[in-house]
Amino acid sequence: MVVPSLKLQDLIEEIRGARTQAQEREVIQKECAHIRASFRDGDPMLRHRQLTKLFYVHMLGYPAHFGQMECLKLIASSRFTDKRVGYLGAMLLLDERHEAHLLITNSIKNDLSQGIQPVQGLALCTLSTMGSAEMCRDLATEVEKLLLQPSPYVRKKAILTAVHMIRKVPELSNVFLPPCAKLLHERHHGKAVGLPILCFSSVDKRIENWMGTPAYRRRVAHTHRHTRSRLSCPWPPPFTSPTLTPGILLGTITLITELCERSPEALRHFRKVVPQLAQILRTLVTTGCSTEHSISGVSDPFLQVQILRLLRILGRNHEESSETMNDLLAQVATNTDTSRNAGNAVLFETVLTIMDIRSAAGLRVLAVNILGRFLHNSDRNIRYVALTSLLRLVQSDHSAVQRHRPTVVECLQETDASLSRRALELSLALVNGSNVRAMMQELQAFLESCPPDLRADCASGILLAAERFAPTKRWHIDTILHVLTTAGTHVRDDAVANLTQLIGGAQELHAYSVRRLYNALAEDISQQPLVQVAAWCIGEYGDLLLEGNFEEIEPLQVDEEEVLALLEKVLQSHMSLPATRGYALTALMKLSTRLRGDNNRIRQVVSIYGSCLDMELQQRAVEYDTLFRKYDHMRAAILEKMPLVEQGGPQVDEEAKESKEGAPAPTESQASQLLDLLDLLDGASGNAQHPPLLDRSPGGALVHLLDLPCAPPSPAPIPDLKVFEREGVQLNLSFIRPPENPALLLIIITATNSSESDVTHFICQAAVPKSLQLQLQAPSGNTVSARGGFPVTQLFRILNPNKAPLRLKLRLTYNHFGQSVQEIFEVNNLPVESWQ
Repeated sequence: MVVPSLKLQDLIEEIRGARTQAQEREVIQKECAHIRASFRDGDPMLRHRQLTKLFYVHMLGYPAHFGQMECLKLIASSRFTDKRVGYLGAMLLLDERHEAHLLITNSIKNDLSQGIQPVQGLALCTLSTMGSAEMCRDLATEVEKLLLQPSPYVRKKAILTAVHMIRKVPELSNVFLPPCAKLLHERHHGKAVGLPILCFSSVDKRIENWMGTPAYRRRVAHTHRHTRSRLSCPWPPPFTSPTLTPGILLGTITLITELCERSPEALRHFRKVVPQLAQILRTLVTTGCSTEHSISGVSDPFLQVQILRLLRILGRNHEESSETMNDLLAQVATNTDTSRNAGNAVLFETVLTIMDIRSAAGLRVLAVNILGRFLHNSDRNIRYVALTSLLRLVQSDHSAVQRHRPTVVECLQETDASLSRRALELSLALVNGSNVRAMMQELQAFLESCPPDLRADCASGILLAAERFAPTKRWHIDTILHVLTTAGTHVRDDAVANLTQLIGGAQELHAYSVRRLYNALAEDISQQPLVQVAAWCIGEYGDLLLEGNFEEIEPLQVDEEEVLALLEKVLQSHMSLPATRGYALTALMKLSTRLRGDNNRIRQVVSIYGSCLDMELQQRAVEYDTLFRKYDHMRAAILEKMPLVEQGGPQVDEEAKESKEGAPAPTESQASQLLDLLDLLDGASGNAQHPPLLDRSPGGALVHLLDLPCAPPSPAPIPDLKVFEREGVQLNLSFIRPPENPALLLIIITATNSSESDVTHFICQAAVPKSLQLQLQAPSGNTVSARGGFPVTQLFRILNPNKAPLRLKLRLTYNHFGQSVQEIFEVNNLPVESWQ
């Protein structure tokens, strides 16, 4: 006996009437029990009604998997109402993860070969929605036959199904290549034939012959007549000519695009039809098509956009095809209405096509000007698209993009965070030697008022641009000081080292720099990078600060007590980091040799920090106190001004490598310095030491005291290896094997950037086989400067006691040209010397 259950409408009303979630679950559980009972004992003629209720339950998020097999039964039924519900259930309840989806392959194959258009449409929709790779391979032949059917309704669905098949199984491209070529040679735009008319025109009598009772068939016939009268379609319907409707043409272009993206053979084949595609697009732009396919006065923008995408693929790296498109793209760019969003979409695709093919120089300038007009659009989305596109073009068409620099700078004041971020990236990319002063003024003004989440990027960008295009050293110092004063907590980690390097190399600006930094420190001690640089500079050039001879700025007399009090204030401030206190303590120690007064105050401060809780600060204070007590005669020599250290970089490394062959052999002190550098590299490994070159002369007291053996001959160097290169970003590996620990391998990762845009958020991760041990040291930074600027280095320590063959898997993630990049690759060609 069939258990009575609710109708679909009653079920919906009862679920909506539930006041709590518990009541809703109770109603659904009760009805699902009725549905299960109906599936077991109910009338097959009513099965589709039970499934429609189950679909509603599934839409609410409740489990409905027990209806999967019932869907398969309805699909195999001969009744159209059952097939419609069954195919809908298959699309909702089945996917590739369920093995049951393979059971409907035969049913779909039979329905595709029946010749009944509504049934073929249902089968094609289901196949394009949930067809797996196995189903696509089995049914590709049937879909190919339907591509050239007289009915536009079936052809359109068959084309979309073919697109799904190509995406699932790219090797099926050869199956659909001939039908696509035939579809393009038919008429392009005919009058669109509505879906209801197509259904009625081909299945009237067949539906009346096989659907339901005579009374039901009469109702169907009446419905057909009534619908035709509403559609002004005569009875019986006229013959539908096999013209290529706009929907079929759009589907055909989409299918060809998929083929060209996945098959080089298809790409070569369809490059021959570029003139035909150009003629279709020219017709759309000049004469248009039926008004029912026009949007805001733009003739079928969806079709235009799809044709432009296909032309972009066909013209990429192909001179002949690009030459054919130039005149057409210029015509589209000048004749498209930009007052509506549909026209802007067509124009944007035109710009992308111009920039991606080998177009003429004048056409590229026109494309950049179109993007410049987009910047004045009131729609934020269009402005964002324009900024993103200009950022991609700034390297290849720099002069054309420079014309729109004032508009780009205005976009910095956008309230939308995504727009202001894109405008900031583009503004930094537009900085060059001729406009650096004006652009830095705009960017510094923006830095003062920009949102907190943009300050780090803005500050880092200003510092990099100033380093690359600074007209004078004084201007460079002033720019960095302004950034440190405004957003010191947001600058990069290497900002302090870069500024100290810059000040140390500008001897004529020592007095100017120390006075500027002293004044900035007296006003604000909260910006830690600024405080660190100021403490370093006061310690190095404090004597110049006390002299007061400054021609460039207003003279201000500073006495020794004020300087010491300021440094003590930094030491006692709760805002000071341990590293900042270390800078201040070292500055006080250096001032002990530069001030003419008594050093008792400095000695007292140093002795206080001898019991500091911070171990590094305590060690530094104890060492300084020992220097005062035991080695006071050496204090002046030890605390001399720091010598200028050459800043490293790719160019410096190349010059050093070139001059290495002609250089004389290193002396003992030079060799000791090199060994000290190796000790620094290996300092984290434990007790590994590099013995110095010994002098057995009588004067070598230190050697006799330590009684160390002579240094063994150094092993042959391991050649460097380039493992990655993309758009100017290059990754090189250098290898060092300490002689005293052959199982240890040091790999120095060096990332360089020869492109015109900085690489930001650079992260390098590695993995090795389980038999090896890997330790990753912190990188030197996360920004790789453009044009061969500062590289990013990172040290990998690999312990290989069994001397197993070394394999390395690397993952790189970074942002370049405004886009996020992730690369995962394996390095199998490491030198044999690195592991044997």
